[in-house]
Amino acid sequence: MRRALAVSAAVPLLFFAAACGSDDGANSGATSSATSSAAPADGAKVSVAGTVGAKPTVTFPSGSPATTSSYKVIQAGDGDGIKAGDRVIVNLTVYNWDGQGNAVQGSSYDTKAPETIPVNEQLPKVLQEGFTKVKKGGRLLAVLANDAAPQQQAAPAQPTKVFVFDVVGTQPPALKVASGKETGDTIKGVKVDNPGGEKAPELTTKTDAKPPAKLEVKTVIKGTGEKVKPTQTLTVHYTGKIWGTDKKFDSSWDRGQPAEFPLGQVIQGWQQGLAGVPVGSRLVMSIPPDLGYGDQEQQGIPAKSTLVFVVDVLGAY
Repeated sequence: MRRALAVSAAVPLLFFAAACGSDDGANSGATSSATSSAAPADGAKVSVAGTVGAKPTVTFPSGSPATTSSYKVIQAGDGDGIKAGDRVIVNLTVYNWDGQGNAVQGSSYDTKAPETIPVNEQLPKVLQEGFTKVKKGGRLLAVLANDAAPQQQAAPAQPTKVFVFDVVGTQPPALKVASGKETGDTIKGVKVDNPGGEKAPELTTKTDAKPPAKLEVKTVIKGTGEKVKPTQTLTVHYTGKIWGTDKKFDSSWDRGQPAEFPLGQVIQGWQQGLAGVPVGSRLVMSIPPDLGYGDQEQQGIPAKSTLVFVVDVLGAY
């Protein structure tokens, strides 16, 4: 399903967080002022000015950057709080604190596209804790030094990062299963049985029928949620089989956990088939080779295979 991923400088948070797992650094105290300073263990100070909801102004001290990770609440916010396991929606601005140019690396205020961040163990601990100290409408400053990276990784040292997060809100939790009205639609030669409850649908692709030459998508259960946007990250349950053989090559249901991925980073058949679909829907998709893996053999998938998926769209962020 996935294609090769590329690191984008436009999303520096995801790049840095992927290299971080644990952090034993101290964190700093909180304040509710609109302009404040972070005080990492080495005594350096970073000042943040401006109002929440607009791109902040960050001023760095002279000298070497901090070597200890920390966070500070710049403004607490007065909306709903954030807890572990939530998906927090933020506007973020990030800098490389290298003690020289301290250049800005990106800001969602420039792209006008807030980021959604799962508050889970994949984040450095300094962020896991910091996010739980702010609410909707709040602003959090975080300094991420190399002490936030896993000790077992022998990766080269990275510049200290400084993030300013403005909390827009949190995403509702993903559904557990498709929910809506059954349509009775399917693809000729393909059968989908809906057992009800939270059980996985049963997909059958053993057929003598010729596979469709073009992408074919049918709605099995029509959800009532917001329509999926091409730029969003999706949470889905799915089963994939090969047309005509009934051979299963992948299933999130079998793993017992939904899959999560940016829609723009999967095969073209998924990108085209899922964009515009209401959350809560169950789809069956027949994907021709040119929108799947083409002439490339994948693990368990012969070259030039027509792929068939049944997909529950559980969330879009």
